[in-house]
Amino acid sequence: MTTIAYKDDVIAYGSRCTRGTTITDVDCEKLQTLKGVHFLCTGCTCDFDALIEAYFGTAGSAPVEASGYAVDGEALWLIGHDDKTGFWKNRISLDRADAIGNGSPFALTAMDMGATAAEAIEMAKKRDTCSGGQVRTLTIQAEKMPQG
Repeated sequence: MTTIAYKDDVIAYGSRCTRGTTITDVDCEKLQTLKGVHFLCTGCTCDFDALIEAYFGTAGSAPVEASGYAVDGEALWLIGHDDKTGFWKNRISLDRADAIGNGSPFALTAMDMGATAAEAIEMAKKRDTCSGGQVRTLTIQAEKMPQG
């Protein structure tokens, strides 16, 4: 798991990967770009590729235990997969903060208190054992992403 936060046209995320309570990587790049779409995923790293493929319409043959954000040039989407509905996506309003992953309650609270997305990840790192490493950011060009 990890923590990914969005606020004010910035998506921030850490670089720690864990397997259960074991830290497996402290410098993992979680941003993947495919066909011009940026993906930031949380959950089982072995399922990230299957989630991204599902975004483009390729159904997986096994359950996917991952969710994430997709920035496709038109909108910011929360994407995921579950056993009942398969692949799903929900549009995220760019005028409100959002966070996903293990440390999302800490990140959301920090942003509610005025923290930036990057500062919110720093706060999540203090309380969530699955969040850590370097804080990286992706800036979204809001003028290219109409609401509605």
